[in-house]
Amino acid sequence: MTDQPSSALPSDTPQVEKDRALIKSARAKGTGPLAWAFVRLSGPGWLQSAITLGGGSLAGSLYLGVLGGYGMMWLQPLAMMLGVVMLSAIGYVALSTGERPFNAINKHVSPVLGWGWAIATLMANLVWCMPQFSLGTAAITQNLSPDGIGALPEFQGKLVCSILLFSIAAIVIWFYDSGGWGIKLFELILKGMVGIVVICFFGVVIKMSLAGVLNWGEILAGFVPDLSLLNKPAAAFEDVLSRTGEMRDYWSSMIVKDQQSVMIAAFATAVGINMTFLLPYSMLAKGWDKDFRGLAVFDLSTGLFIPFMIAISCVVIAAASQFHAKSEPGLVDLYALVSLDENTEVKRVTPPANLVKGYEELLNNRIKEKVGAEKFAALNAEELLQNRADLPVADREIAAMLVKRDSFNLANSLKEIAGEGVAQKVFGVGVLGMAVSTIIILMLINGFTVCEMLGVPAEGNNRRIAAFIPAITGALGPFFWNKAAVWLAVPTSMFGMALLPIAYWTFFFMMNNKKLMGANMPQGIARIRWNVLMLIASCVATFGSFWSIYSSPVSTIGFSCLGGFVLLAVAVHFLRKPEPA
Repeated sequence: MTDQPSSALPSDTPQVEKDRALIKSARAKGTGPLAWAFVRLSGPGWLQSAITLGGGSLAGSLYLGVLGGYGMMWLQPLAMMLGVVMLSAIGYVALSTGERPFNAINKHVSPVLGWGWAIATLMANLVWCMPQFSLGTAAITQNLSPDGIGALPEFQGKLVCSILLFSIAAIVIWFYDSGGWGIKLFELILKGMVGIVVICFFGVVIKMSLAGVLNWGEILAGFVPDLSLLNKPAAAFEDVLSRTGEMRDYWSSMIVKDQQSVMIAAFATAVGINMTFLLPYSMLAKGWDKDFRGLAVFDLSTGLFIPFMIAISCVVIAAASQFHAKSEPGLVDLYALVSLDENTEVKRVTPPANLVKGYEELLNNRIKEKVGAEKFAALNAEELLQNRADLPVADREIAAMLVKRDSFNLANSLKEIAGEGVAQKVFGVGVLGMAVSTIIILMLINGFTVCEMLGVPAEGNNRRIAAFIPAITGALGPFFWNKAAVWLAVPTSMFGMALLPIAYWTFFFMMNNKKLMGANMPQGIARIRWNVLMLIASCVATFGSFWSIYSSPVSTIGFSCLGGFVLLAVAVHFLRKPEPA
């Protein structure tokens, strides 16, 4: 192949050869033309961006801002940097060998790791799709169409939204199997969705900045890592905690537990295990090989890291400025101002119904902690109401700070800055774009995964049928989750965090497998650099996995499963017959 521009190639030349010629021609002209060629040819990185900018990222960003304020600005960008390292390594292995990763892992590394990777990806797809449908439903009913679909009876509204989201995702997925033009249209649609998400949230922060409500000194300082938030509440809670007296430890423990859960969730959703499955197959599906390794790294750095960094930072900033260590208006005096005299009228702020419900749960748990479960169960409705009203102000204040908000509450809190209609619509479009793009990518990943596990071609009806599995389970999400729709992404993301090291260590071993990599294995300084970066990423992911399991209510079962998996992998490694050279 000569270094001729793609326009000089015959019209019937396969697209991949035209792309290869474009890269070689641009490389010969210098850095600028090469970068522009990479921009034109990018694709898989934007697919990764479409999945990572979903319900998990929104939930992580929202609750990082609520609980940690600007002090947690650093966490998600750091997680994404480590994720880009591992995804780049995965792309390097796949493009260097040209082998399908699932088969390559089973043959050259360990069938336990290969099947563990695939099964974990499949489980993550099924679980993660649920909060996306819940999130999309909330965006439609609360932000975009509160007087239309949102005014329908609850079941009917959820049904309409689920059918709508399912239909949109199904139509877009169908494009992917329509040949080269279908893949290009598919990628164009997803780039547009990612762009909309970024523009919406970036626009909100610009509006807030112009209104003078942001402290950019504190925001920039928040990009400096602070690990102390893993074991102590954020400093802004100190004032109210100091006034809770004997219940200080109770509230501190709750805050720290929520901070840990959100930090794990935010880390897990930066790069999930199912993203590690999508990347190599999406690259191989485009016909890329080792000539495209530079494009792959550029694609991940621009199509994945930059949109992610902008969007999630904007959500953290907005949430921190409005909610961090701030009591939700109307909640603190919700019961203290209730009079048993029916002739007395009391004027007070009426908080959103979803926050009232969450506030009641927090106060009920506080009362139960004080009087004991048996006495709490014996309280009638009037006694419970009086107990809530009698709680110290500090307890009611901190409960009003910790109540779980969602995207509707965040948009509603910004109405004085951006205008009520504008805030709701902008956030609604951004959140809906997050949900829809992630549903689509989860379906696509599932198609690849199931086909690989069954050993059938990942194309046509095989992939389409497999792709609909997570959409079916996801569509049930809004009907089985009645709390803040955004919060559902936190426990599901913790589940994903527990599985992530399977993929990271698998590709660490693949990169260092001489039999698999052959002459393509990095040498000298390049190998040291790859291994150091991959080792850091894999160790951090393992730490997060252990912490996620330890923090779960079924930690014993989780650690037992993890131990069994490791023992099985070691046993198979020593017992299996070596592959012939």
